Amino acid sequence: EYHRLEDFEEDSPPGEEELLVHVTEGLQDSWHHIKNLDNFFTKISLQGPCLAAAQPFPRRHRGGGGKNGFACMMLSDVFELVQFLFVVTFSTFLLCCVEYDVLFANRPLNHTGGAAPDRSKVTLPDAILPAPQCAQRIRASGWIIFLLVMAAAFWLYRLVKVLCSLLSYWEIRTFYIKALNIPSEGLCNYSWQEVQARLISLQRQQQMCVHKRELTELDIYHRILRFKNYMVAMVNKSLLPVRFHLPLLGPVVFLTQGLKYNLELLLFWGPGSLFQNKWSLRPQCKRAGARRELAQRLARTMVLVGLANLLLCPCVLVWQLLYAFFSYAEVIKREPGSLGARRWSLYGRHYLRHFNELNHELQARLSRGYKPATKYMNSFTSPLLTVLAKNVGFFAGSILAVLIVLTVYDEDVLTVQHILTAITLLGLVVTVARSFIPDEHTVWCPEQLLQRVLAHIHYMPDHWQGNASRSETRSEMAQLFQYKAVFILEELLSPILTPLILIFALPSRALDIVDFFRNFTVEVVGVGDICSFAQLDIRNHGNPQWLSAGQTEASVYQQAENGKTELSLMHFAITNPRWQPPPQSELFLSQLKEKVQQDAAAAPPAQRILAEGPLGTSLLSEDS
Repeated sequence: EYHRLEDFEEDSPPGEEELLVHVTEGLQDSWHHIKNLDNFFTKISLQGPCLAAAQPFPRRHRGGGGKNGFACMMLSDVFELVQFLFVVTFSTFLLCCVEYDVLFANRPLNHTGGAAPDRSKVTLPDAILPAPQCAQRIRASGWIIFLLVMAAAFWLYRLVKVLCSLLSYWEIRTFYIKALNIPSEGLCNYSWQEVQARLISLQRQQQMCVHKRELTELDIYHRILRFKNYMVAMVNKSLLPVRFHLPLLGPVVFLTQGLKYNLELLLFWGPGSLFQNKWSLRPQCKRAGARRELAQRLARTMVLVGLANLLLCPCVLVWQLLYAFFSYAEVIKREPGSLGARRWSLYGRHYLRHFNELNHELQARLSRGYKPATKYMNSFTSPLLTVLAKNVGFFAGSILAVLIVLTVYDEDVLTVQHILTAITLLGLVVTVARSFIPDEHTVWCPEQLLQRVLAHIHYMPDHWQGNASRSETRSEMAQLFQYKAVFILEELLSPILTPLILIFALPSRALDIVDFFRNFTVEVVGVGDICSFAQLDIRNHGNPQWLSAGQTEASVYQQAENGKTELSLMHFAITNPRWQPPPQSELFLSQLKEKVQQDAAAAPPAQRILAEGPLGTSLLSEDS
């Protein structure tokens, strides 16, 4: 049941919110009793230093000089507006203001006004319609006017949000300089742990949070990751309908940015969501007697949101197609093999994420696991596909070589109709065929490769152990580590499939979702309602396979899967060495350290292992 969780350090006695707190003169008007600490701490972390314990922030938050945080984020938001405006304007221009019969020379021009058509080359201005004729074409199409009106409304909405964001960015910049005493030009020299330590120290002086005298590292993480911890927990407990079994494709996972946005809208910050504000569940969510009524209401809201998505599907789909074309067309032409590159899927990022893990910490960990994961996935080859790829590459490469030689001999060959198209397509075929031909020097050692991947991603299903060479394991790994082409395809299909999931698949989970939020939510003094898994409490959510007898009281329903509570506790303790864990967690960590030291002492020296195993030397080499 939902309950109030008192702070184990007992630094927040009842009635503390009534205390009179001394506030440093000159700063009390700005940062005393901040109403929305969740947003405030989140913006501090996003606009923060370049490094956090030697782990880089995402690229948009890195830069040089004193404009690292504010300037980068400001330019990013401004260019996002400009980019949207460019895509809409340029697409409308291509659709209504270009005479394609003239551009493709299907209709001859008459520049002189005589009876005979002019056979000279067509220039670009010849194919562009005059402004009045272009405007007339736009007015004649109701669909184009509708889409332009929708785009204009969305752009104005984004403009207002960007202006508000710029004000908040400037406020955070001022906070860094005046309150934390971190100059803009020196921001890159500080780690996130140092910034966090100054926040904790500032709380003692100013009481940014008036309901609690002392803030801990865990409190700050709880506020920044309040909703993300819920999403990670729901993925961990397989509560969200993101796994499907399709007739021809078999088991697939579908979680896109659009579906994630709608889930957060329904559960966290939408008008009918389960949270009444940024830090508190609605009162009826905390009562077991109201669960069925609340579930019915939530299911109706899911259907309504799904119908709204269905109505907006044409607009969103057009935008997705246009944005994908302008983003990836040039890259595919220049590097066709880029579609065969891999990336961590959105589902994979939630499945592999620890509780209380900031974005830059997750990104750094997955980036370290990128090369080992790529090597593991590339170690699987199909002999039949390899033979086909070699022969297709041979035939296409032969024709391409002849065309290139003819072009070098006489450049007039380029004037032949469709010759450039043939050269481009043949080059694309050769590049794609080569991507299916494995390196002949590759060593087939999937078990060792998967262990290297596990060293960085930290999570994998139990049945992968000892089965790294099976195609089923590779298929499940591909759900976490997908092709970029699959990512693009999923995002393009998202406007069509997301409404169907919201209408038909999600409502049946409404009661389970309501029970989840009631059973796995606790109120922490000075923080508000948070996911109980984020407390890293091994007694209530620990896995018996990871703990000694009597250390956990969690049932199968209460425990986190795959040892996520224990691994998250270890990760948080390592990332925040100044954090003082609760006694039960501290006991677990101390026992774990002893076990690791015993294993390290009993293990043979690494030099002897490498000397006895040349293959191990090859596998452990980063360049192998």
